[in-house]
Formats: sequence, structure tokens, C-alpha cells
Amino acid sequence: MAQFDTIRAGAGGVSAAQIDAGLRAHMNKVYATMSIGMLITALAAWAIAGLAVTTDPVGATYMLREGEYLSGVGEAIYLSPLKWVVMFGPLAFLFFGWGALMSRGSAAAVSLGFFIFAAAIGVSMSSIFLVYTDYSIVQTFLVTAIAFASLSLYGYTTKRNLSGMGTFLMMGVIGLLIAMIVNIFLQSPAMMFAISAIGVLIFAGLTAFYTQDIKNTYVAHAAHGDQEWLEKAAIDGALSLYISFLNMFQFLLFFMGSQE
Repeated sequence: MAQFDTIRAGAGGVSAAQIDAGLRAHMNKVYATMSIGMLITALAAWAIAGLAVTTDPVGATYMLREGEYLSGVGEAIYLSPLKWVVMFGPLAFLFFGWGALMSRGSAAAVSLGFFIFAAAIGVSMSSIFLVYTDYSIVQTFLVTAIAFASLSLYGYTTKRNLSGMGTFLMMGVIGLLIAMIVNIFLQSPAMMFAISAIGVLIFAGLTAFYTQDIKNTYVAHAAHGDQEWLEKAAIDGALSLYISFLNMFQFLLFFMGSQE
């Protein structure tokens, strides 16, 4: 990956000031889109968790704790075969649908696809409200937000080329995903501890890498004038940072979360 200053200097026909102003607007769009996605995820998770719990024992077959039971909605999402769709549906879209949407869809369609994906992730994450206290969830979110902001700032300002690190970390993500799928069946606490610790480190590194990549990608294409492509690139960048943030949050919750 070419470094920012080199690419910026070579953007023929566009002044450095225009590049810098456009980059600021582009990064603002990335972070704003990511933030809206996070809000949608949080609201979807909270709403589904509320629907999944009932205090009426009539007809309930699963007790969460004294006085609280899974409702029909909760049983469908967490206990029926639908749980596999909820769990793996967003992942399938990410691997098999997102690339096609980016290449063929309009910027509006890509944006809609991201927000639908964020809502689906919220449904799949809703169980955290049934397991952990609200306080520990908020506390972990704030810690994640501080860490994310610091790492993203580093990725934006560093002169070091992080592309090699990004390739290595993406290989780590594949290994991590395989380990997580295996542990669904093994249910090993020791393995989950290792997955969570390694996961925090991997997605911390990816946050810095993605931020630098978003920055350099914008500068490399800013002189081309393809506004539609740049808008889609901003949403794609928002998705990358959203995934890093969400994974850091989930792995940190394993260490910081207090169970009900």
C-alpha cells in the first residue's frame, strides 16, 4: 500500500487542500455511518431481548432465573432451529452478499444493506441482555469506545505502513472463526478464554489497519471524481470499523461482563 503523503502528492489535478477537505468529509461519513449502524444494533438487541422474556409462567418451558422465563419469541430465537439462521445469517450475507452488493448496487442500496445487516446483528446479539447486567454491558461499551477511538486515531495518524499487519491479522480472523465454530460444540471455557483474549488483540490491530486503509483508499481515488464509488467506499469502510468495534466489545464482555 502506498503511503498517504505519496498518494496525496500524486493526485494530479486536485490540490492538497481539496484532498484534505474531502478526506475529512469522507472520514466523517465513515464514522457517522458506523455510529448509526451501532445504534441500530443496540436498539434491535434491546427490543428483541425485551420480547424474549416474560414473567408469566403459563406456557413457558424455559426459566431464565427466578420469576423470568423465555417467551414464545425467545424460544423461537434461542432454542428452535431458527437460532442457526439468527447466528449464521449475518455471516453468510457478509461473505456471500456484501461483495455483490458493493459491485452492483447503488450507494443507497449499499447503505440500506449495511443498516439491515446491523439490525440482524442486533437480533443475534440480543441474548447478552439476558446473560449480563445492563451496567456491565454499558461499562464494556464505554471501554471499547475509548480503545477504538485511540486505535483508530493511531491508524489515521501513523506514518507506518500497516498493510502487512493487516494481511496477518485477516489470517488470524479466519483461524479465530474456525475456533469459535468448533467451540460451539465443545463448549470449553478455557478455549473461550483464549479465543476472547486473542480476539481482542486481533480486532484492536484491525481497527488501526482499517482506518489507515480507508484513508489511503480515499486519497488514491479522490482525483477520479467518481462520487458514487466514494460513497460506497465510505459505507464499506464503516462496515469494516463496525465489525472491529463489535468484535472487540463482545470479546471484552467475556472478561468484564457481570452475569445476572
